[in-house]
Amino acid sequence: MKNQHKLTTHPWLALFGPMLGAFVGMLSETSLNIALPQFSRSLGVGNDLLQWIITGYMLVIGIVLPLSSLLTKWLTTRQIITTGLSAFIGGAVISALAPNFSLLLAGRMIQGIGTGTILPLMFTVAMNIFPPEKMGTAMGACSLVIMFAPAVGPTLTGFILAKLSWHWIFWLFVPFLLIALFFDLKFLPNISKLTREPVDFIAVILSALGFGLVVMGFSFAAQFGWTSIIVLGCLLVGIVVLGLYTHRQLTQQHPVLNLRIFANSAFTKGTLLVMINFGVILSAMYLLPQYIQNGLLLPVALTGIIMLPGGIVNALVSGLAGRLFDNYGAKLLTTIGFLIAAVGALMLACVTPHSAVWYVITAHVILMLGCPLAMSPAQTHALNALQLFESADGSTIINTLQQIVGAIATALATSFLGLGTAAYHGVNHAAAFTNGVHFGMIFTVILTVIGVLIALSLKREPKSADIPLKK
Repeated sequence: MKNQHKLTTHPWLALFGPMLGAFVGMLSETSLNIALPQFSRSLGVGNDLLQWIITGYMLVIGIVLPLSSLLTKWLTTRQIITTGLSAFIGGAVISALAPNFSLLLAGRMIQGIGTGTILPLMFTVAMNIFPPEKMGTAMGACSLVIMFAPAVGPTLTGFILAKLSWHWIFWLFVPFLLIALFFDLKFLPNISKLTREPVDFIAVILSALGFGLVVMGFSFAAQFGWTSIIVLGCLLVGIVVLGLYTHRQLTQQHPVLNLRIFANSAFTKGTLLVMINFGVILSAMYLLPQYIQNGLLLPVALTGIIMLPGGIVNALVSGLAGRLFDNYGAKLLTTIGFLIAAVGALMLACVTPHSAVWYVITAHVILMLGCPLAMSPAQTHALNALQLFESADGSTIINTLQQIVGAIATALATSFLGLGTAAYHGVNHAAAFTNGVHFGMIFTVILTVIGVLIALSLKREPKSADIPLKK
């Protein structure tokens, strides 16, 4: 049976608002890493507090994302996305005007509400308004948002900081969000059935507490160390609470999040590939800008320029990958994608304080060629395996786990960076930092190898046009 693409005669216009909102949300995840030194000087705070600019944002996303499927049963699609965009606009304005760290952090956490509501619905909207023969292309466009935004974030921030203050990073978000809000109000139909099922408030509390503590635990690890009581306590309690949450979801008639879809092996493997791919992207995007500044000793503005070619390639391949999926399926594309990404990550693991700029650009371009080639097919493979009424839960699960893996990958990359830097015996700071980058990039290489192994285990499927979604 076909999906509900007759809900709108302008599917791309309907999807544009959620895509633009999600793009700004994902851009916000990596764009601030390069600006942390300026935050420190301007607000007079140390690294311990500055980490909360990133951690607080991801914490709120990790809490809000698992609730998005529940929200679709009580609110219309337009109501949810409009609320999310409005929250992001408000949070961005608060951060842009913030005279102190407290208001800056408050604005960032409000922005997290916006990203947490918009991101999963982008995929759900695409699954419901496009016909099966266009699904790969639509999901490729959505994956472009997920892949291109983190890649281009450091470039845009570098350009801004070269001429303006950090306040303008947040002002940059506002016009794009206003455009997204216009398209949402003008073209977005409601794609979910409002069942208004009774809310399991215990599950909501368990979800917020469990996901929040896990994200906090991994985010704190880079700051306090993996053996810290704070880190171990957050992780232990968070895992126990998530265990209780999982048990409750599997035994309730109307769960907040339908975890039973993990019984579908195609969905599970596709989700794992998306998680690993996102881990590769965030770990590399965390390490590379810092290496360019602290290893090669190049300025912020030049850092953005060096990373621009990779961002452009990322965008081009993300759009192409969806079309390729329609013809070749997920197994071939994800396998090739992770193999290419492994080459790029390995090249970055071999950099020195004297590496040529062209070498760094080439390695980054290769990485940005492989990751998007695998991302869209993996996500489409996972969601195509579900029935239509399960797509909201599937999208929520994938995007929630992406954020958790993003926090884990960033924390591990930070830890390996510190270990490698400390292991260097010498007084050359650039060489010591580069040694840390080696340790971090080896972790990224390992992720790509795991991705190849899982990709090879996928079953071959016919063209997506021959696999209509089921109601």
